[in-house]
Amino acid sequence: MNARQTALARKQLERRLAPLRELDLMTPPRGWMKAIREALGMSTRQLAARMGAAPSRISAIEKAEVSGATTIKTLREAAAAMNCTFVYAFVPAKPLDLILRERAAEKAGQDMARLDHTMQLENQALLRSDLEEERRRLVDAMLADSPRRLWEDD
Repeated sequence: MNARQTALARKQLERRLAPLRELDLMTPPRGWMKAIREALGMSTRQLAARMGAAPSRISAIEKAEVSGATTIKTLREAAAAMNCTFVYAFVPAKPLDLILRERAAEKAGQDMARLDHTMQLENQALLRSDLEEERRRLVDAMLADSPRRLWEDD
């Protein structure tokens, strides 16, 4: 994928993710599975029958969901048995372009710190305004290049 296609894909993904970022979803203390099952008035035995599992398995799945030890496949099966759609997503805390810009600024800051240190050792220190202008130029150059390079640790 070229840079233009990547930017377009990121923009389309951001359009789909933005509404999710606005949601204030708090997981029920005893997990989604148990909350939905109880709201439907379904017993563990009834859900077990719908899933083709032993009733003790339902309690184990519900506990595993709360502890984070269950699988997506299991949660998807439980959701289907309760006539629900299982939703799984990574929702960035900030817009994707902002995450990239912040990462580029971080890397540019590291590069500029090394450059400034070297220049000072050689008694050729740059003015703060020149350093800031170069930092902005570096950020723009990094963002114009492949985003993969932003995540390399130097």
